[in-house]
Amino acid sequence: MGSATREALASSRAALAALDGTIDLATGESLFGAGRAIGNSSQLLSALADPSADAAAKTTLIARVFSAAVTPNALELLQAIASERWSNHGDLLAGIEELGLRATALSGPGDGTIEGELFSFGTTVSSDAELELALASKLGRADAKTGLVDALLTGKVTAQTLVIVRHLVQQPRGRRIGELLRHAASIVADQAGTQIANVTSATALSPAQLDRLKKSLAERYGRALTLNQIVDSSVVGGLRVQIGDDVIDGSIATRLADLRLQLAG
Repeated sequence: MGSATREALASSRAALAALDGTIDLATGESLFGAGRAIGNSSQLLSALADPSADAAAKTTLIARVFSAAVTPNALELLQAIASERWSNHGDLLAGIEELGLRATALSGPGDGTIEGELFSFGTTVSSDAELELALASKLGRADAKTGLVDALLTGKVTAQTLVIVRHLVQQPRGRRIGELLRHAASIVADQAGTQIANVTSATALSPAQLDRLKKSLAERYGRALTLNQIVDSSVVGGLRVQIGDDVIDGSIATRLADLRLQLAG
């Protein structure tokens, strides 16, 4: 991520924070829709991502194209995004998507439900090659993908999760579905002031064990955590915990592998 994008993201997040309390689900939906429209128009994308273009001209362009198509809050946020300098075209689209995710998270329960639902759906998709192909195929029509998502998730997840997944399958931007869902969950968690910990063990942990682990990790990392439990029979004893780029691996299998490497050396 270039320095221009880092600064643009910080300013865009500040613009969202200034609207806290007035953000609803329609704001997130509008941002997602605008992001897809911009991504599908090379001319519009180039005009908005041009670092040499006048900021006022770009905000005027946003108003002309989207004033009748998005909510007032979404329009204000899109103009804030467009007025910034982004390192490249992809970063601009990523910035719009991030604000869409954060706005959608603000409209939700904020209790880890959305993150959990995204994780659960990701697990379902990764275990079904046919489903993953149907959702990720570049040859698939967007309406067919959203229809499949609706059939699988409507009435079973929050409206926020449904909106997020519908957007992700329509604008994957070269990312695999599992990566899309994990990234979205991490942004939603960050908006709620938490971080996601993926906990892998050979057998399911009890609620009491999960609660103790959650408290211990929260003390270590200095923030609340949302735990996703993964059961993997190949993990022989112990736990494997991944939080962002950090991996805490206390499994017997890993310790034996480390020992074999030491003996081989």
